Amino acid sequence: MKTLDAILFKLLLFFVRSPAKEACAEFFGTLFLVVVGDGVMATVTLGRLGPHGVIVSSIGWGLAVAIAVAIAGSISGGHVNPAVTFALASVKKCPWKYVAHYMVAQYLGGFIAAALVYIVYYDAINEFDNGQRQLPPHFNSTAQIFSTYPQDFVSIGSCLLDQVVATALLLIVVCAAIDQRYKRVPPYYQPTIVGLGLISIFLAFGYNCGAPLNPARDLGPRIFTLLAGWGLETFTAKFRVWSSKCSYRGVH
Repeated sequence: MKTLDAILFKLLLFFVRSPAKEACAEFFGTLFLVVVGDGVMATVTLGRLGPHGVIVSSIGWGLAVAIAVAIAGSISGGHVNPAVTFALASVKKCPWKYVAHYMVAQYLGGFIAAALVYIVYYDAINEFDNGQRQLPPHFNSTAQIFSTYPQDFVSIGSCLLDQVVATALLLIVVCAAIDQRYKRVPPYYQPTIVGLGLISIFLAFGYNCGAPLNPARDLGPRIFTLLAGWGLETFTAKFRVWSSKCSYRGVH
């Protein structure tokens, strides 16, 4: 047992001291974010919480973001979101040389997180949908545990506008929290500010499309559901929201 502990400790030291430590921080931060967030969505969906699910999911995702930012913040800046990484690089708050490996780590973290949630809730999902994997708006749909899907009545234009407004608000919160020119927000408060900002945005803009503010939280798990039995419909059903995400951000 001591030998195993020593090996794990040496591996941890290697990652912390290696040039890849920032990417590792983004991977584990995003992994935590999506494991907790998708776990909350599993509780809301499988427990059929109905209207109360909006409050539960909003608070759950907000807390997940705050803790994920705290986990990765001191090493990589705690982006845990490709859209945030790209936006910060575009305003020279993150070196462009970090963008590619940050994004790969974030998407991989989202994918692995979805797999973990699926394994943990496998029996509950089977009990809920009788082994028939369904997408919204089916009564027993479970795909929304892992990715976001728009309401049937929402148009492409509304999806695009929803993404522009909600993502812009998130980036405003992030930039305000990390702006050191006036030193208004101490570093140890930054995760809390971002988490509270996400809760407010989720409550305000969660109805149309589920507030898909993070590509790593959506695309990684969406690929997992494609492979895990939900089929090609995870990408082809309601294609309008998928296309609006890509056309606006180019990265979800």
